[in-house]
Formats: sequence, C-alpha cells, structure tokens
Amino acid sequence: MKVVEVLHMNGGNGDISYAKNSLVQQKVILMTKPITEQAITELYCSLFPQNLCIADLGCSYGANTFIVVSELVKIVEKERKKHGFQSPEFHFNFNDLPGNDFNTIFQSLDVFQQDLRKQIGEKFGPCFFSGVPGSFYTRLFPSNSLHFVHSSYSLMWLSQVPDAVENNKGNIYMASTSPPSVIKAYYKQYEKDFSNFLKYRSEELVKGGKMVLTFLGRESEDPTSKECCYIWELLAMALNELVVEGLIEEEKVDSFNIPQYTPSPEDVKYAVEKEGSFTINQLEATRVQWNACNENHKNGGYSVSRCMRAVAEPLLVSQFGEELMDLAFHKYEEIISECMSKEQTEFTNVTVSLTKRN
Repeated sequence: MKVVEVLHMNGGNGDISYAKNSLVQQKVILMTKPITEQAITELYCSLFPQNLCIADLGCSYGANTFIVVSELVKIVEKERKKHGFQSPEFHFNFNDLPGNDFNTIFQSLDVFQQDLRKQIGEKFGPCFFSGVPGSFYTRLFPSNSLHFVHSSYSLMWLSQVPDAVENNKGNIYMASTSPPSVIKAYYKQYEKDFSNFLKYRSEELVKGGKMVLTFLGRESEDPTSKECCYIWELLAMALNELVVEGLIEEEKVDSFNIPQYTPSPEDVKYAVEKEGSFTINQLEATRVQWNACNENHKNGGYSVSRCMRAVAEPLLVSQFGEELMDLAFHKYEEIISECMSKEQTEFTNVTVSLTKRN
C-alpha cells in the first residue's frame, strides 16, 4: 500500500463524506484557537509583512478548511488596525495529498470570500489561494517563502506503514498484544517523518516564522494506551468478525496496518529539540469526547463510525475492496455503541506552537 496514493478523506458532500462527518476536527480547531491566535499575533507584530504567506498542511476540504482561513484573517486584521497599518495581501496555500478533494475547495471559494467580507468588511487586503498537492514529508515551497504554517489532525499520519510489522497479527495498529518490535517500528517511523517535516519547514519558513501543529495524540507515555489505540482496536474487532464469518481472509487483516502514530507531548518535545530548528513556545494536551462527532445524533456509535469511515475508508478499500465496507462499518458502529454505553471515551489532542530559530 502506497500511503501517498490512498490516504485521503472521503470526498464530496454525501452521507459518508468528510465534509459531513468532521465535527471532531472542527471542535479541535476551535479549542486550539487561543494558541493559534497568540502565534499569528506575535508573528504579525514582529514582522509586519506586506505579503503574508500562510500554509495549511493536511487541509482536507470543507468547512474546517475555511474556518482556519477566516480565523487567521480576522486576527491579523484586528492587529493591523491597532497599529494603523494597511491590510497585508494574504496568500493561502492549501496542501494535502493528491487524492484530496481540492475541487470542492476551489468551487467554494467565491461563496467563502463573500461571507468573509460580510463579516469583517471590504477593506482588507486581497486573498490569493493556491493548491499544493504533495506529502508534507517532502519540500513543498520555495526557501524562506512562508510566514506561518498551520496543521490540525494531519501529522499523526505517517509517510508509510512502518517496516517490520508483519508479526502484528490480529491487530491493525499498535495494541497491547502487539510485539515490542512493532511498537519500536512505529516510533522509528514517526521520529523519521516528523524530523523530516521540521527540517523541510525550517527551510521554507522565514526567520521568525511560526507553526501551530495539532496531532491526534495521547497523554500517557504508553504508546499502546487505550486513549490513542482503542478506536483502532474496535475496528480490528469488526474486521476479525468478518474473518470468522469467512468474508475476509485472515491474512488480509494480519497484513493490514494503519500508517499512524499518536505522539505524547514528550514525544513531540524530544523530536523538536533533537532536530533543532525550532523553539517551543507552547505545548499542551487537551481532550474531546468521541460523541463530539455529531452531537445531534442520538446514536453515538453511528456518529463515531461515520466519522472514522470518512477518514479511514480509502485505506480499507485499498486492502479489502469496496463490497464489504457497509457491513464492516455497521459492525464497527455496533461495537462502538456498546463501548460508549459502558465507559467514557475521549480523543486526546497534542498541540505545539513553534518559532523558527534565527
């Protein structure tokens, strides 16, 4: 499985699309707004750029993409008015892997800009938008061209499934039953990928440029703790039920692993300090309940399974085909519902604010 080719959210605006099933991601963006506001305010007030170049890495598509843009414009406009400066020109770069639904982003731009001007008036600088398909584990932008980088719920995805995880039988991710070699392989891949990410962004950001990055993560130092692995363990249970029913070959489940690593704050701190290009301004962990996937639906399992389907279905289709997806996620919904009825279930987020060293 080549991750760069199959990792993308479900496109369009249908019932199982990311656009209709991304409320958790939206809540996390809004929860981390104070950190983003402080970072972009400090950046603007230290550089006062006439052309402000911003990149949203792993932007996906839909309302969440535009929330990030509108919040950044509002914050900068508030600050520049305090200082009596002319509004800068805004250049937003939307980055994601090539399979992302970029068409929906650009088809929505006119309506978005009209709404933004209604909210903050006509007298702010022109906004320019670019799509930048490609992995953020590679170079994406010219040297010293970016002022600010934002990424939310994207960097936990790895560039590839880690090597040497063939013996992770019965699991599709790190789990309490995974051999130590599997846990080590996942961490090694995370450390390599995140180090590359930091290195390339340091080349692309101007001196004093800033980043705010939010991962799906964990507070525990145990990489197999329930707070980060449980959601995937439940999906593995659904897939293994299909194995028992003879609908999926056991070997297909045993050879399938999710290319993701959910870091702790200590993991992030260690990687940043080891790579050395950035100073940490803030680093914190927060939590959001699973039922935030859709507060209006009574069946929490339904909402969470839809949220996870919008994110993970393309990966599963690449391994198991499309025919069994409805059945697999129906089983997943039932398993999640039972779990949520018995215990409190939360996602953990790790957010870090960084400044490029001079």
